[in-house]
Amino acid sequence: MFELSLIGVGAGDPEHLTLQAARALNAADLVLIPRKGAEKADLADLRRAICAAVLTNPATVLAEFDLPTRDETIADYAARVALWHDAIAEAWVATLRAHPGARRGALLVWGDPSLYDSTLRIAQRVGRLLPLRVSVIPGVTAIQALAAAHAIPLNEVGAPVLITTGRRLRRDGWPPCADTLVVMLDGDCAFRALDPGGVRIWWGAYLGMAHQILMAGALAEVGADILAARAAARARHGWIMDTYILRRAAPPPRTAAP
Repeated sequence: MFELSLIGVGAGDPEHLTLQAARALNAADLVLIPRKGAEKADLADLRRAICAAVLTNPATVLAEFDLPTRDETIADYAARVALWHDAIAEAWVATLRAHPGARRGALLVWGDPSLYDSTLRIAQRVGRLLPLRVSVIPGVTAIQALAAAHAIPLNEVGAPVLITTGRRLRRDGWPPCADTLVVMLDGDCAFRALDPGGVRIWWGAYLGMAHQILMAGALAEVGADILAARAAARARHGWIMDTYILRRAAPPPRTAAP
């Protein structure tokens, strides 16, 4: 039985690592380091930097492997993702089997494995291929990092917050059940499809990293600036990870008819 710890490492700042995460890393025989190609080499570099900063166990081995890419030619989104997850699971298994003496492993996950992250689903696939016991070490989410960077609370007093994806926001529009939205996994800036009247946005990219970018304001005023900054940053780095909070002004309270 192989024991695998999925360790949330925050949004990019090595200081987001918890003491629990550091202990789990040092208890591992093997730390899996996925590589996402030359354009995203700094993601692997950050994982290496975290390991260099906290590992004190000389027996722990860093096992790097190339992460399969998603086949964007498959029209059905669910099928595209499922096949991609299958390929990633097979890459994990091949890496583990290349180190037959290892019994405890760790995989560093951006943010937290519980929130819009597929690591747990991939681990379930791995469990079908070899005996596996999974544990999760929670980390700082991108949502926490974004709210902290802008020094704002996520919710209005007594009001709900809805976490959604760019795909759902673009398809369904603003959900009626909340005036505050957290939008993740948005590669196409779905806020462009909204009526910007009365909406504020707090946007952040590369949260916790040295090249973090933050912008905020009325959506009607800063939306175009965010689009331009995002495009320039993506061209400069070859990739981008960003998220944003939208808040719609509450309608004025109704007054009773005289």
